[in-house]
Amino acid sequence: MLTQTKLSKAIRTALITCSIGSVAVSTAYAAEAEDAVATDNAVEKIVITGSRGAPRSVADSPVPVDVFSEDDLAAVPFSDTNDILKTLVPSYSLERQPISDGASFIRPASLRGMPTDKTLVLVNGKRRHRSALVQIGGSGTQGPDIATIPSSALKGVEVLRDGAAAQYGSDAIAGVINFALKDNSEGGSVSVTTGQYYEGDGGQVSITGNLGFALGEKGFISVSGEYSDSAATSRSEQYCEDWACVDVDDPNFLTGLNTGVSGFTEEGFIAGLDSANINGDDVVQPWGQPNTSAARLFFNSGYEISDTMNFYAFGNYSKSEGDGGFYYRYPGNGTIEDIRQEDGSLYSPLEKFPGGFTPRFFGDITDLSFVGGLEGEFANEMTYDVSGRFGSNKIEYTLKNTVNPSMGAASPTEFTPGALINEELQFSADFTKYLELGLYSDVLVAFGLTYMEESYELEAGDEASYSAGAYALPDPHNFCNDDGTTTANGLAVIANGSTLDCSDSSDAVFQVVGVGSNGFPGYSPDYSGLYERDMVGAYIDLSTDLTDELFVQTAFRYEDYSDFGDELVGKVAFKYNLTEDFNLRGSVGTGFRAPTPGQQGTTNVSTRLPDGLPVATGLFPASSPVGQALGADPLTPEKSVNYSLGFTGNIDKLNLTFDLYSIALEDRFYAVSTKDVSTDTTSGEAYDNYIALEAAGVDGANTIGGVNYFQNAFDTTTSGFDFVATYQLDNTLLTGSVNYNSTVIDTDVNEVSAYLNAENQYDLENSIPKWRTVLSAKHNFDALTVLVRGNFYGSYDNAIDSDATVIQTYDPSVLFDLELSYTISDSLSVSGGARNILDTYPDEDEGDDCCGNVYWSSNIVDWQGGYYYARLNYTF
Repeated sequence: MLTQTKLSKAIRTALITCSIGSVAVSTAYAAEAEDAVATDNAVEKIVITGSRGAPRSVADSPVPVDVFSEDDLAAVPFSDTNDILKTLVPSYSLERQPISDGASFIRPASLRGMPTDKTLVLVNGKRRHRSALVQIGGSGTQGPDIATIPSSALKGVEVLRDGAAAQYGSDAIAGVINFALKDNSEGGSVSVTTGQYYEGDGGQVSITGNLGFALGEKGFISVSGEYSDSAATSRSEQYCEDWACVDVDDPNFLTGLNTGVSGFTEEGFIAGLDSANINGDDVVQPWGQPNTSAARLFFNSGYEISDTMNFYAFGNYSKSEGDGGFYYRYPGNGTIEDIRQEDGSLYSPLEKFPGGFTPRFFGDITDLSFVGGLEGEFANEMTYDVSGRFGSNKIEYTLKNTVNPSMGAASPTEFTPGALINEELQFSADFTKYLELGLYSDVLVAFGLTYMEESYELEAGDEASYSAGAYALPDPHNFCNDDGTTTANGLAVIANGSTLDCSDSSDAVFQVVGVGSNGFPGYSPDYSGLYERDMVGAYIDLSTDLTDELFVQTAFRYEDYSDFGDELVGKVAFKYNLTEDFNLRGSVGTGFRAPTPGQQGTTNVSTRLPDGLPVATGLFPASSPVGQALGADPLTPEKSVNYSLGFTGNIDKLNLTFDLYSIALEDRFYAVSTKDVSTDTTSGEAYDNYIALEAAGVDGANTIGGVNYFQNAFDTTTSGFDFVATYQLDNTLLTGSVNYNSTVIDTDVNEVSAYLNAENQYDLENSIPKWRTVLSAKHNFDALTVLVRGNFYGSYDNAIDSDATVIQTYDPSVLFDLELSYTISDSLSVSGGARNILDTYPDEDEGDDCCGNVYWSSNIVDWQGGYYYARLNYTF
C-alpha cells in the first residue's frame, strides 16, 4: 500500500463527486470550432467530418489539431487502431517488440517523441483508463491500450499536438488524442477484411460491424463490434551465434553447446529441434509479430430527458489473447544443465526437451469500461456535465514449453505466473458560462473539479512458477563435505552406482540452476500486492476574442495526489489573424505527471539483451527493499514546460499549417541501464549487487545476471515541427504531412552516466528517425477510387555495444501503399490493395540483437515486408 496523504475531510467530501477528467467544451479548439460553426456552419462541418476536400488540421485553432473522419480511418488497412494512427499522424510512432513479455501484445507508442503515458487518451472527451502493462525498459510506459478501441466504433479522431496538462490533466504533456464514438440511431455497416504478408505468413482476418437503434423518439444506442485474428510472422534465420549454433547446415553446428549433458546425442538433438521449432517454422527462435486474436464490443448511447438535460452512457468490453516465443534455451546455457538427483543419478531438462526449448508466452487481456453522465444547461445559460467512469484492464499470463529448473525432474512444463490489474474510478463535474466583462467579446469561462482513485495489483502465480526448488542451491542432498570428501549420504549413492565425485568442483552435485518458470518467473506472495492512490483537482479555463484579430486563452489546474503531493500548472495560448487567410498561433504551458501506481510497484524477471547476449534480468520497484538495497532513490513527479509557435493559412485551394514546438521534461522517468550481477567475488560492483539481492531475500539471486529499476534520472528537451498541407483538385485530394523531432539529454553527462550507460544515452537521442513524412493522393473515377500513400522515414543511428563505440547508421526508408476501391451500389463496395507494395525492408541488424534475428526488433520502421489485402464493405 502506498503512503496516503489525505486532504481534510471537508475538502474531500466537497470534491468526491466531481472530476475534471476531460473537458469536451473548454479546450481551445472546441471553443474555436463553436465560433466557426456559428459563423459558417457548412464549412466547419466539412472540417470536422473530414469529408473530401477538407484540410486535416483545424485552421482556426490556437494549437495544432488533426481531425480524421470515419472515411479517413476506414481508408487505412489495419485492424489495430494503433497502426491507423501511425499511418495518419507522422509524429505518432509505434514499435514492434516480438520478444518482450507483455510488450509483445501491447505495443509502446509515442507522440512527438514522448512515450505513451505523456499523451492523454480520451473517448468522447472522457479520460481512458490505463493498461495493466508497465513496459519494463526505457521510459517504463504505462498508458492506455489504444488497440482495445475498435476502429469500427469510431466516428472520428482528433489529435491535439500540444501540451494540454492545464486543460486535461497530468498525462497531457505531449498532447491529447480524443476518439469520438459513432452516434447513429439507425442503420449500420459490416466490413470483412482478409490478407497476408508477401512472405506467405501473418494471415489476418477481421470482421467489424455497427448497428444503430433509436430509443424512442429522443434517444439512441450505437453498438459496434470487432473480431480479429492474426497469425504469427517470422523474419528470422536459424539460431547460430558464437556461443551456440544449432543450424545443421552451418559448419559451426553444435559449436558452444555442452554436448556432454546427460542424455545428449547428436541424432536425438537434431530430432528434438523439430519439436523445439515455433509455429512450424524452421527456426527455434522466430522474430516477428505474435499470434493474436480479439473480440471487442463498444456501445455509445444518449437520451434527451428534457430540452435542457441529456443522459449519456458509453463503454466497452474487450477480450484478446496473444502468444509468442522467448529466447531459445540450448544445452549448457545455465538452464539445461546436469544436476544430481536424490538417488545420485544425473538429470537434465533434455529428458523433457531433447532439442532444447523455447518458452512460449501467452497473455489473456480483459478490458472493460463504463462512463455515464448528465449534461445540459441551467436557466442562467451555464452548461454542465456531471459524469462518472470506471475502467479496468487485466492481463493474465501463461507460460508453456519451459521448466522451473530448480525443481529438477519434478518440474511441470506449464505455469501461470500471475496477473496484472489496473483499475480507475473517477467522478467529474465540468461547467461553462459566457460572461460579459466589458471586453471586445464575451469571455468563455470553463471550470470543474475532480476526484479519481487508481489501483494496481500484482496477483501471485501458481507456486511452481516462483518457488525455489532443491537445486537452487549446490549439493541439496548433502552428498559432500566442504573439504571435498564424501558424506554418508554420498557414499550410499556411490554404492548404488552413482558417478558422484565430491573432489571434482565441476561435478553436477555443485550445479546451481534458476528459480521459477524459466523465461518469466511467477509473482510470489512477497512481490505481489495492491498499490493504491487518489487524486483531487480543480481547473479554470478562460478564452475570448480581445480584438477582431486576437483570440487568447489561459488555463490553470491544481491537482493533489495522495502519494506525491500537489502541483499547479498553467497554459496561455493565442491566435492572431494576420490576414483574412493567414493566422499566427502559439502557446506556453507547464505540465506535471506523477508516476503511476503500476510504475511504482511493478516487478519482473525476464531474459534481456543488455550487451547483445541473453541475460536473466530483474526489474524491482525503487521503493522496495531490493530497490533500496541496490541504491535506488524514491520516485518523484516529472515536470514539463511546453512551447509552440506556428501559423495556418489558405492559398486558394491549398491549406497549410506549420507549428514549431519544444518540450522540456524535468526529472524524466526511465529505467536505469542494467547493472551486472555476479557471484564472482572478484567482479567488483557486480558482486556487490549479488550481495544486495541476497540480503534482500531474492530467491535465486545467484542465477540473476542483471538488475535495474525506474528512476527520475535526467532532463531532456524534445523539439521539432509539424507541417501539414492539403490541396484539392477537381477529383483529387493531395495531402502532405512532415514531422521533424529531436530529443537531447540536458543533464550533465557525468550525472546521467550514474543511471544510463553510453549506449542507452546514445539511443535515446538517435535511434528514432528525426524525419517522418506521409504523402498521399486520392482520386475518384466515378465508382472507382484510387489511394496512393508514401511513408518516408529519415536516417537514424543505433549503438551496438554498451560503450557506444560501435554505431550502425540506418539509411532512409520509403514505404508505399496502394488501394483501389470500387462502389458496386449505394450500399456495397469492395477494396483491395497492398501496404508496403514494393516489399521494402529497413537495413539488416548488425549486432544489436542476436539469436537468429535479421532486423533490429525495436525498429519503428516496419520490418515485416509487403502485405496485400481485400475488403468488403456493406452499409444499410
